[in-house]
Amino acid sequence: MAAPAEAANARTASTTTSARTAAAASVAAARVSASRKARQKKRADKAVKYAYQQIGDPYRYGGTGPRSWDCSGLAGGAWRKAGVKLPRTTQQIYRAVKYKVSWKGAVKGDLLFFYGGRSHMGIYVGKGYMIHAPSSGQRVKKVKLAGYYKRNFHGAVRPGY
Repeated sequence: MAAPAEAANARTASTTTSARTAAAASVAAARVSASRKARQKKRADKAVKYAYQQIGDPYRYGGTGPRSWDCSGLAGGAWRKAGVKLPRTTQQIYRAVKYKVSWKGAVKGDLLFFYGGRSHMGIYVGKGYMIHAPSSGQRVKKVKLAGYYKRNFHGAVRPGY
């Protein structure tokens, strides 16, 4: 008889934890000064502009540019061009960038992560699109963030603060 009550308590605790995390992110966002937000937006614009310039470059596992990329190499290269140094891998980037954002809260320049292990990422460029280096045999491209990506979304971060 105790098992259903424990499961309900676990669900409540999980919901409460999620609500606290969302509230903490909201409070953190409110604490960022206007000048820091403006500087971050300027950096994001530079990163996105650089990512657009890489469209058509080939994917290469471990590629960090300038003529071939993997997904995290492209994100790191774009943000490096904007003056922000990021770690090398998708998981390291997700852990290192403290400003987390939701699917609906994504803005130009945010880094979107996909799959359970956050093994793939792309750069959000606005209006429901991202630029990413997909996989071997493909090239850097801009794609619509439709159902597939939404189903496999596993977090996003906002570098540049």
